[in-house]
Amino acid sequence: MFINNFDPVAIQILSIEIRWYSLAYIFGIIAGWILSKKVFLSNQEIKEKFDDYITYLIIGIIIGGRLGYVLFYNLDYYLYNPLDIFKIWQGGMSFHGGLIGVIISSYIFAKKNSQNPFEYLDIVSIVSPIGIFFGRVANFINSELYGFETNLPWAVKFIQIDELSRHPSQLYEAFFEGIILFIILVIFRNKGYLKKPGVISGLFLIFYSIFRFIIEFFRVPDEHLGYLVYNLTTGQFISLISLILGIYLIIKNNERKENS
Repeated sequence: MFINNFDPVAIQILSIEIRWYSLAYIFGIIAGWILSKKVFLSNQEIKEKFDDYITYLIIGIIIGGRLGYVLFYNLDYYLYNPLDIFKIWQGGMSFHGGLIGVIISSYIFAKKNSQNPFEYLDIVSIVSPIGIFFGRVANFINSELYGFETNLPWAVKFIQIDELSRHPSQLYEAFFEGIILFIILVIFRNKGYLKKPGVISGLFLIFYSIFRFIIEFFRVPDEHLGYLVYNLTTGQFISLISLILGIYLIIKNNERKENS
């Protein structure tokens, strides 16, 4: 059993705190940016515009991720404390909200440049698992989004929470939604699926949703939300919607192929 007693603050200079969660976002974006340009981007026109696109992407991630958390997970609190919405450094970001922000910002940028949004979204889908990996590791360091009690040999005791041995559900997500998902998408990319706009994005949504839905069974639901219906969490319901959207993208691509 591992005892988690990590300090969520990575660096402190006087009264300024830099948290691991913030660094996870920074590392994820930088790593994805570099890999996209150096490895995955072959379209010269997209590569030349990619640096400008990243600005839109970052704005979409931050605004979408924060508003998603506010709306999906803690609306009652923020209705009474609206100024706390801007205190991002205190934590509280939603993956699904960030995903919506990425889609919207990509659409705006692509249409501004008379391009197909999936020329950007497919690339972002391949490298997104890198950011997810760093983010879930940061969740582990922060002792948040932890799992149910277990006696498995790899159980973790989050002593900032309680004395129970728990599933390290954050690391389950880091492994499956990060490492495994990245490998799967790279395999499909190497098979030429980047030439089929929307397919890589659809595959990302499908596999991420499946992994997230399953791992939620090992993870303690948000205390202020609990379960919705059929003992499913908010995250699982949103994952089902993402799964349907991913399947839709694959079907639409097949229809275009048949009609061409």
